[in-house]
Amino acid sequence: MMSWVRDLTIFVISFVCLCLFLALIKILHKQWWVPTRVKYLMGLQGVKGPSYRFIHGNTKEISAMLNESRSRPMGLSHDVVPRLQPHIHCWSKLYGKIYLQWYGPRADVVILEPEFIKEVLNDRDRAYFKADLDSYSKKILGDGLVFSKGEKWVKMRKLANFAFHGESLKIMIPAMIASVEKMLERWTDHEGKEIEVYEEFRLLTAEVISRTAFGSSYNEGKTIFEMLMKLSLLTSRNLFKLRFPGISKILRTGDEIEAEKLEKMIHQSIRDLIKKREDNVMNGEVDYGSDFLGLLVKAHHDANEKQRISVDDVVDECKTFYFAGQETTNSLLAWTIFLLSIHTDWQEEARKEVLNLFGNQNPNPDGIAKLKTLSQIINESLRLYPPILSIIRKIGREVRLGNLNLPANINLWASILALHHDPEIWGEDVNLFKPERFSEGVVKATRDNSAAFMPFGAGPRNCVGFNFAITEAKIALSMILQRYTFTLSPAYVHSPVQILTNRPQHGVQVMLQPF
Repeated sequence: MMSWVRDLTIFVISFVCLCLFLALIKILHKQWWVPTRVKYLMGLQGVKGPSYRFIHGNTKEISAMLNESRSRPMGLSHDVVPRLQPHIHCWSKLYGKIYLQWYGPRADVVILEPEFIKEVLNDRDRAYFKADLDSYSKKILGDGLVFSKGEKWVKMRKLANFAFHGESLKIMIPAMIASVEKMLERWTDHEGKEIEVYEEFRLLTAEVISRTAFGSSYNEGKTIFEMLMKLSLLTSRNLFKLRFPGISKILRTGDEIEAEKLEKMIHQSIRDLIKKREDNVMNGEVDYGSDFLGLLVKAHHDANEKQRISVDDVVDECKTFYFAGQETTNSLLAWTIFLLSIHTDWQEEARKEVLNLFGNQNPNPDGIAKLKTLSQIINESLRLYPPILSIIRKIGREVRLGNLNLPANINLWASILALHHDPEIWGEDVNLFKPERFSEGVVKATRDNSAAFMPFGAGPRNCVGFNFAITEAKIALSMILQRYTFTLSPAYVHSPVQILTNRPQHGVQVMLQPF
């Protein structure tokens, strides 16, 4: 009996030791061997970078650089790369426009060469894919249009294209105008006083996406927006915090618990919206609606099984458009008003154009297309303060990019912000607000280098809501310029910060005067 127990004990201990040994081998392979191999392969091709640190990579260095940059006052300068991406600003000077950095054991090849970026985003070889999401970002965007792949992406892109382009976009204009009018009614209480416009534009853009894409109002979707905002704060706070592999499965942090709770609540809230549409049809309505939500619910009930999408697909697309449809335009409007409040000469030029085209009437589709000066201003605002700072792609297989041979399963990191502030592309006045650089169009402004200006991405996976966002911004700015002049408030503190999107940390305060 004792012999049997001893043998069993030896077997169990041996098995546990073997499992621990295999786990150790797996960890060492991922955390040491793979980074060492990638570093060696890239080094042979002249691609250098900061040293790899076990488990954390360069995340602690990046986090420290960001904290240090945010602690410094910066005045009203538009030289924001050292503020928002200090690691890219520093390391690109040390190692060149193509260098290697580490997010944990994952290699990120940072590329600041427009031609290489153009080749990656056009992806003619089908070698570059959307990068894998971290656990927090996945809770916001899920497997929606921004990060889905293959046939699923093609299917969802067709739906989104139909919902946000051409005639569908024209139909949305009255709802956009009504939303701006609602905002401007609130502004009458601030005439001759200071007003904080970032929060105003947050409410406006939430109202617009609610009305146009989901057939509701901001108040109906208020809880979803608020939960997504909390989730985006948690995501940004944990962006460069890496934990020992597997530890989160055993011991979760307070942020991880809260993020999971928010994800479940958002999911249920959107399920309720879906059920409401389904109930309407059950109660005799002809269809699920012609807006984006209606198209998604209709696709969920498609008779053709190959075209049908799951309810989780519907939820993920709704989350994507609730977040992206609101955050990017909010950022664009806030930074544009900030720039016009400083450069009042351009504010006056834009106002003249708006009054010449519309007088005191609301904007119309034909006039919106003719807003040349306002288009230049918007482009320059997007150049200096792009809502999205970087684009990341994952290499699916070994590929040749220019003169580089790149191994599979590493990420390519293109900084939109750094490209937009590159003096070799834009000239020595790169950090000055000069909308006239776009007077002959984007191609001329970028010296025939289309990848040098890509606030909404480029290639087949560019932002599907680009035209929607620009139209909304033109309508809002036109209606503001018709009614008000504005200057920057002395209370304003210039502090751009990335909380997934590029936003003013302390808001944008302006002094509002009736025109």
